Amino acid sequence: MLDYERKYQGKIIAGIDEAGRGPLAGPVVCACVIMPLSDEKIIEGIDDGKKLSQKKREELYEKIVSIALSYKVVEIDEKIIDDINILNATKLGMKKALENLSVTPEIVLIDAVKIETNLPQENIIHGDALSYNIAAASILAKVHRDRLMKELSNIYPEYNFAKNNGYGTKEHIEALKKYGSCEIHRQTFIKKFVEK
Repeated sequence: MLDYERKYQGKIIAGIDEAGRGPLAGPVVCACVIMPLSDEKIIEGIDDGKKLSQKKREELYEKIVSIALSYKVVEIDEKIIDDINILNATKLGMKKALENLSVTPEIVLIDAVKIETNLPQENIIHGDALSYNIAAASILAKVHRDRLMKELSNIYPEYNFAKNNGYGTKEHIEALKKYGSCEIHRQTFIKKFVEK
């Protein structure tokens, strides 16, 4: 998990990841974080956010935000996703998160995606399972998005976003067919489920 961090030892390293590229509703959430890498500051258990239980992610989230040298979480909403497509929306969110750090990194490690920046970057396939900083960013993004979808579930209870996080579960698709879409649905993602 620290191989990439060792590769850039002595440099200020930022990790970037996202949560929510696949759902039918809600924003894509991008996080950028610079973690301290001294042995005594390494947080045990950091891994790809998708592999961890919700309880473990929540615990790690609090630890990450308490010691991160800098971090930023950005939401790109469903209207922008519909307008510029999910890949470009993800890149936009990642770029905004990076640009809004309070510390400027010397190298940026990104999960799979390449973004526009003047900073050196390395784009790592499955980076959230291979880089400590990217994994920390994946936890920040996932916890932030899960919390948001829980709040949105109170506003749109018929879709049960608290349970499905906006993903296209059988229950969610049935609700779409029954009630139609709501304000936070990605219209370009739900065309085949909802008749106009």
